Amino acid sequence: MTHASGKYADFEGLREKAIALRREGLSVRQIRDRLKIFNNDILNRLLQGEPAPEWTKRPRAKDDLRAKARELRLQGMTYDRIQVELGCSKSSISLWVRDLPKPERKRTSEEASAIARRGWEATLKRREAERQEAKRAAAAEFETMTDRELFAVGVALYWAEGSKSKPHRPQERVTFINSDPNMISVYLAWLRLLGVPPEHLRFHVHIHETADVAAAERYWADLTGAARSAFGKTTLKKHSPKTNRKNTGEGYQGCLVVRVLKSADLYRRIEGSWCGIVGAANRADHKNRT
Repeated sequence: MTHASGKYADFEGLREKAIALRREGLSVRQIRDRLKIFNNDILNRLLQGEPAPEWTKRPRAKDDLRAKARELRLQGMTYDRIQVELGCSKSSISLWVRDLPKPERKRTSEEASAIARRGWEATLKRREAERQEAKRAAAAEFETMTDRELFAVGVALYWAEGSKSKPHRPQERVTFINSDPNMISVYLAWLRLLGVPPEHLRFHVHIHETADVAAAERYWADLTGAARSAFGKTTLKKHSPKTNRKNTGEGYQGCLVVRVLKSADLYRRIEGSWCGIVGAANRADHKNRT
């Protein structure tokens, strides 16, 4: 077999050398470098039909599960039972055992449904464990935070949830409202970083009239650690009987408004810092644009 390129004219000779090297246990890259063949199409044709050595095959994380699934299938187990035993998805099991004979049905539809439910419960449990592990790993990346990092987080947090000066309402006041206690805690830590004194903070609870108002007021007072005198009158939200409220239940504490007194200078600093963050982000992303 000959080729237009003079370099590969002796194709059969090259193939003999390539196969000999392959049987010695060399990888495709090693053969490429040894024979100086940098045309992938030619290299693949030279090695066509020659199996790769075992050491070049990457181990697969699910090989053990696959082997166990095939063993259980050969014992006559259904996908549902294998799922219960191994805790993996039925789609994976199907890929692993679809070439094996289908076992005879030995149970009623009710029994099969019960097994399927247990399999789904096992899958949900596995997924929840994976979810929690991912969250733990992500949280571990932020065990500590520099002042600069906290400052940037606070600016972004405020610009997302705080009040802003508008052309039709040009007021420069720092006011933040949220129902998430963690966001309130981060926001207060940010204000402390900026040196805002506690006596410059005022708090107001906004909550639906049908909730436990007194309990909510105690909740936010405990969370903030602020004196009761720092809390203004609670605002009650009224709604019609037809309103389909979702934010109800034991954990509902309404929203907390945090106002900073004499905050015009702080507001300008926040707005300027946000503009700087936006500009820096755009410049950092410039190299990725086409």
